[in-house]
Amino acid sequence: MPRECQICGKTSVMESARKKLMSRYNPTPKKRKRPNIQKAHIPAGIKKKNFKEHAGQKVLACTKCIKTLGKDK
Repeated sequence: MPRECQICGKTSVMESARKKLMSRYNPTPKKRKRPNIQKAHIPAGIKKKNFKEHAGQKVLACTKCIKTLGKDK
């Protein structure tokens, strides 16, 4: 199962941090940040253009897309 939002296409990104130790930087290992993906049901009569192609289906969506799905405007 891919870790990608089926609506907006959000995927994971690599993150690296650099900690300051006195006069130099300490390179720390890289971490992979993954989006919060959950199963969501898109209603059949939706009018928003991003969601129209998935109308009436269950999709894997990030929480940001699920939040915008509930908005009226």
